[in-house]
Amino acid sequence: MTGLPHHDRYDYLPIVGRPGYSWPEGRRLAIYLYVNHEVFAFGDGLGATLAPSKTDPDVMNFAWRDYGNRVGAWRFMEMFDRLELKTTALVNSAIITQCPGLAEACRDRGDEIAAHGRTNAQAEGDQSEDEERAMIARALEDFDAIGVRPRGWLGPWISESHRTLDLLEEAGFDYVLDWAHDDQPTRLRTRSGKGILSIPYSQEINDIPSIIARHQEAATFAGMIEDTVEQLLAECDRWPAVLGIALHPYIMGQPHRALHLDRVLTRLREAADPRIWWTTAGAIAHHVSGGALNAAQPTS
Repeated sequence: MTGLPHHDRYDYLPIVGRPGYSWPEGRRLAIYLYVNHEVFAFGDGLGATLAPSKTDPDVMNFAWRDYGNRVGAWRFMEMFDRLELKTTALVNSAIITQCPGLAEACRDRGDEIAAHGRTNAQAEGDQSEDEERAMIARALEDFDAIGVRPRGWLGPWISESHRTLDLLEEAGFDYVLDWAHDDQPTRLRTRSGKGILSIPYSQEINDIPSIIARHQEAATFAGMIEDTVEQLLAECDRWPAVLGIALHPYIMGQPHRALHLDRVLTRLREAADPRIWWTTAGAIAHHVSGGALNAAQPTS
C-alpha cells in the first residue's frame, strides 16, 4: 500500500519537544503586521468581491478594492506611525506604476517591502515554469525602480505551482509566506538543496477569511487578535512562536473597521509585555539566518 501524495517540502515535526530558542533579547512571541497592497486588472482576472457581480466590467468590486490604495493604506500608515509600528508591506509590484508614491511611502516610513507577485488579478499556480520564472523576474525589475530588493515573497492568492519554491530560491528570495502550517519558521526543501524559509502567515488572523468569507465583523476580528495573543503568550514559555496579522487596506482600512484595529493594537502596545517582539517577517528571517534556529527547523 502506497502512501498519500506528498509535497516533500517538509516533514512532520510536532511543536512539542523541538529544540528551544528565543527571539532577540530573550523575547518569546514575535508579532508582525503584514499589509497587502494589491492592484487588480479592470474588467479581467481575479479579485475579492464585496457582493456578486452582475455585469463586466465589475465597477463595484474594482472600486471597492481600489479604496484601499487611495484611502485605506494611508489611514493605516497614520495609525502605525502613532503606534510606532513598522509593517511588512506585501506589495504587488504593479503598484509602483499604478499607484505612484504608495510603495515609496511604505519604503520611506521604514516598512519592510516584500514581493506579492505583480498583480492580484492573476494566480501563478497555473503558469508554466518559463512563465512563472519570467513573472518573478519582472516583479523584481519593477522593484528596482524604487531601489528595493525584496527578500520575501507571498504568492498572489497564495497560489503556487510545484516549482514555485525552487524558482523563488533560485531568484534569491530568502523566505516565503504562503504556508500556514506552523507557529514557527520552517525550512522548506528546494531542488538546489539550499532550501527556503517559511515564515508563518496566518489564514485565521487574516481579514479576508474572517470578514469576507465568514461574514464576521471588525469587533470579532479584533477580539480574535487579542485571544490569539493571550493563548500564544500562555504557551511561549514552552516554545516561542510567530503571529502574523494579515491586513488588507480595502477591508480593515475602512473607517468603521480601522477603529477596532486601532483599539486592539493600542491595548497591546500599551501593555508593553516584555515577552513580545514587535517585528517584521524579514527580521524574523534574518534572525533565523543568523543561526538561532538551525537546530529547530529540520526538514528531514
